[in-house]
Amino acid sequence: MYTVAQLIGGVWGAGGEGGELVVHDPADGSPVSSVPVATADEVGKAVEAARGVAAEWAATAPAERAAALHRAADAVAAVADELARATTAEMGKPFADARGGVDAGIGTLRQYAELAPVRGGRTLHGDPHAIDFMAPQPRGVVAAITPWNDPVAVSCGLLGAALVTGNVVLYKPSERTPATGWLLARALDSALPPGVLSLLTGGPEVGAALAAQEVDVVAHVGSTATGRAIAAAAARTGAKVLLENGGSDPLVVDGDVDPVWAAGQAAVGAFANAGQICVAVERIYAHRDVAEDFTQALVDRADRLRVGPGGDPATELGPLVDRRHRDHVHGQVTAAVAEGARIRTGGTLPDGPGAFYPATVVADCRHDMTLVREETFGPVAAIVVVDSFSEALRCAADSPYGLAATVLTGSMSHAQRAWRELPVGTVKVNAVFGGAPGGAAHPRRGSGQGFGYGPELLDEFTATKAVHIEAPGGGHW
Repeated sequence: MYTVAQLIGGVWGAGGEGGELVVHDPADGSPVSSVPVATADEVGKAVEAARGVAAEWAATAPAERAAALHRAADAVAAVADELARATTAEMGKPFADARGGVDAGIGTLRQYAELAPVRGGRTLHGDPHAIDFMAPQPRGVVAAITPWNDPVAVSCGLLGAALVTGNVVLYKPSERTPATGWLLARALDSALPPGVLSLLTGGPEVGAALAAQEVDVVAHVGSTATGRAIAAAAARTGAKVLLENGGSDPLVVDGDVDPVWAAGQAAVGAFANAGQICVAVERIYAHRDVAEDFTQALVDRADRLRVGPGGDPATELGPLVDRRHRDHVHGQVTAAVAEGARIRTGGTLPDGPGAFYPATVVADCRHDMTLVREETFGPVAAIVVVDSFSEALRCAADSPYGLAATVLTGSMSHAQRAWRELPVGTVKVNAVFGGAPGGAAHPRRGSGQGFGYGPELLDEFTATKAVHIEAPGGGHW
């Protein structure tokens, strides 16, 4: 069992007077982590301590900050297996997937360590007797509030970009994966000056207290409801807000594609990490010409998935993060059935311990069903049959979210229409996952605001200052 400690002002074990919470393994319900809960007063003291070291870290040469981040990446790599095991124990992700998330996080740290020192400002062409330029500077104190579904990869992105650009960071991992956050913070802290990184743990009340503080940036990856609450709090303090929030990502299956191949793509998109991925496939618009063959092939895929605890190497579909979340997923499925949808496979609560839920295919859905309109975040594929590609695009675009979308088509003109017309941050054609390193996009609508990845994230954590210098008396230097 992990015993988590907080890090405040360079001191491990500080705070935690708000009580204790215990995280349970979603596979069998056994206790995994014992976690201190920070009080609002402790959060305030952590912010004050961060302010005390912010100027010194900001004044550190960019190359030195980058070297520290490289050392931090080495430290994370040294405990990669332990981080993956903690992730599996706390939220159920199969170990191989969890280890992949750790490796992605390490790669992100190294990417930012390489990119940050070569960033610069701009020289402006003004009066020939003056000097004009624009210089990036750290924003100051960053609050990073991270999710449980891919805790290491996401945290490394936000923490790495913020730290290497000269900000100090207050890190609040999800209350569902606090030991993973603690292990990551220990590794990062070992390579950083004292006080540059703090770790605060606890439930939503700790995140709310942190967002209400006088910090300079609040970066949050998580639910839309929490993101909106953070944005409201930041509006009162003036902090900049970066949000990557919920989504209900569509998959369009055009009438000219191989339905068996398309089902393979849909299965990966809907069932990987038990559907607990920000850009998971949540709703499918299948052209009537291929819909039945596609649906049957997807059912076959779902039925072949090996379900089990994340620590079993044979597991392909682990448990959901907890039973409360499983109830949410099952509630959406049963509501859709009550409204006329038909379960083709799955859709039942299994007996026994844990928060397992089977891969589920729901056919005969309508675009106005909650299962289709809202985020499910579980291993559920909801299929709506459409009569044309244009109808599919209209439905895919009609959403309160705007994170990502996938289109499977053999038509280049349809692919061009898709990326131009879909109001989302990322459009993928003929692959539900993938993309070149460094890609970045703006989520839209209820899915958030600001860049969450790529080199552009470095810009999000900096403020640009315009400088004009003239010789005294209007003369020459």
